[in-house]
Amino acid sequence: MEEGQLYRDLDRYMADRDRRLRVGPIGPDGRAACVIEHDLHLGGALVGRTTPIHVRNLGNPRKFELLEESDVVAADPRYTRLLTAMAAVHGAAATPRDYARAAYDALGLRESAP
Repeated sequence: MEEGQLYRDLDRYMADRDRRLRVGPIGPDGRAACVIEHDLHLGGALVGRTTPIHVRNLGNPRKFELLEESDVVAADPRYTRLLTAMAAVHGAAATPRDYARAAYDALGLRESAP
């Protein structure tokens, strides 16, 4: 299991939703912060959100199907961290400034004062 891989959720309740999860940072508790990249549930309203999934479950071929290896994502490994940051601020009240700040934090950049 590594950051950047894309999985399809094979749970019987998720099969019709075609839910796909991109593996994000893996915590010390063995859970990966997975970003939902595709989900037909609620008209796709859950796309961009994160959900914690234990690495042991991701490695079970009866529960999750590996669709893409991490090297297929993008040349820049910061992609998943950026998606996770965007998902953290995503919501009806989110402003472009909220997304920009989340991106700066995720990428380790410092916003300079005018």
